[in-house]
Amino acid sequence: MKKLIVLLVLITSIKGVSQNTGEFFKKADAFFKTYVSNGKVAYDKLHADASDLNNVIAVAKTINVTKDNAKVYQAFWINAYNLSVIKGLIDNYPTKSPLDNAGFFDKTKHNIGGKNITLNDIEHKLLRAQFKDARFHFVLVCGAVGCPPLINKAYLPATLDSQLETQTKKAINGSFINVNEKKKRVLVSQIMEWYKGDFTMKGMTEIDFINKYRTEKLEGKYKLGYFTYNWNINKQ
Repeated sequence: MKKLIVLLVLITSIKGVSQNTGEFFKKADAFFKTYVSNGKVAYDKLHADASDLNNVIAVAKTINVTKDNAKVYQAFWINAYNLSVIKGLIDNYPTKSPLDNAGFFDKTKHNIGGKNITLNDIEHKLLRAQFKDARFHFVLVCGAVGCPPLINKAYLPATLDSQLETQTKKAINGSFINVNEKKKRVLVSQIMEWYKGDFTMKGMTEIDFINKYRTEKLEGKYKLGYFTYNWNINKQ
C-alpha cells in the first residue's frame, strides 16, 4: 500500500511539472507575440502595465527542468533568459541601455526555474557550459540593439533545433556580418570576439563557422575584424 501511495505521489508530481512546463511555454509564446515586433520590445507598454510579464515570470518560478530532457531544459532556459532581461529592464525603466544598470548581468538575481540566479549564470553555467553550442548566441537576447533580434514567439522543445538553425542563419546572412568583397575583409559582431572559443570548437575557424550558415560563402582568404557593439535598448 505504501509503495502504491509513493508511486501515485510521483506520478502526480511528474504530471504537475509537465503541466507547468506546458503552461509556461504557452504563456511565454503569448507574451512574445503580444510585446515583440521586428525584434523590438514594447517597453513603454510593459512599463505602463507589467501584469502579463509578471504572470509568465510567476509560472517560470515554479518550473523544475533537468538536463535529462535536453530540449525542454534548453528551451525553458532560453525563454527564461529573454524574459528575465525584459523584467530587469522594466524594473529599471526608463533606461537607455542594460549597461546603465550596475550589475545587470552579473549581480542582479532572478527568481526563476527554482533558482535565484543572474543572467550570466543562465547563459554561461546552465547553457553554454553544459551543451557547447555556439547557436545559443543567436537566441539569447541581452536587451540591446547589437544583439541578434528577439523573435515574437517562444522557443519550444519540439521546434528548438530548427529555431536555433533559423536564427543563426538569419544572423550570419544579416546585420551580424558586413562583407567587403573587394578588400577581402569581413567585419562581424563583437559577440564572435568575446566568445571566440565557442565559434572555433573542433578545429573550426570563425570563417568556417560563418560559411557553415552563410548562403554566399566567403571564398579565399578574408581578414576578420569586429564592429562596435550597439548597447542601446532594443525598444519599439
